[in-house]
Amino acid sequence: MNIRPLIAGTAAAYALTASMAMAETGTLKMRFVYDSNNAPKVELIEPNKDIAFCGKHEIPNEKLLVDSETKGIKNVLVYVYTGRGGTKLDDVAAKNETHELANDKCRFDPHYVIAQTGDTLKITNPDTVGHNANLNFFANKAENLMIPAGADKEVALEKPEPAAIPVECNIHPWMRAYVVVLEHPYAAVSGEDGTLTIEGIPTGEVMFRVSHEAGKIDEVKIDGSKESWRRSRFELDIKPGMNDLGDVLVPADALSL
Repeated sequence: MNIRPLIAGTAAAYALTASMAMAETGTLKMRFVYDSNNAPKVELIEPNKDIAFCGKHEIPNEKLLVDSETKGIKNVLVYVYTGRGGTKLDDVAAKNETHELANDKCRFDPHYVIAQTGDTLKITNPDTVGHNANLNFFANKAENLMIPAGADKEVALEKPEPAAIPVECNIHPWMRAYVVVLEHPYAAVSGEDGTLTIEGIPTGEVMFRVSHEAGKIDEVKIDGSKESWRRSRFELDIKPGMNDLGDVLVPADALSL
């Protein structure tokens, strides 16, 4: 008996099954737009500590950043919500990655760090003045770390957090960033033009949560129709491939400095 055709057929079947499994994920794309003709102007912080160093740099107030041309809203956070009433996901293997949060020119960079449980947060200080990183965790151990000039500290992110966790510098009170720790990788923050993309989402009905530090996003317009995102959550039927919601218009009075 010639078993080669059988082996070849079995291998092809495995390859097809693997290919179908890989295809059963979707990508979510959306763009958050400030629904007003007048975008708020970016305000600059006037440092009142370490003025000789911090005063040399332009430090924007990053609480509400809206692009003057596209009206895109930066730093809108969207992630798959797995809390009470949320989506039940299969376990996702830890990637054990390290994410850097720099105290750079008297501001935190980046403004948002998105991490998965098992990852490490590395807080660095390339400035010539000392900084402090106060991490107000709920699930993980709260940390209040001094980061001398040129030094760094590492923090293990062992548990998922219920929301974006603020990071503050007690020495320079205008400094703020956020750390997002989830048990999965399905999260993103919007860029300069308000666009964000989340890849590899399991298909089917998926619950998402949206947040922004300048206010609550729960009433929006999509394709000219008003939608109510109760508790800042929305559910989508994720299809294989691209799922593009287009522009999501956010009322101007929902966000404020």
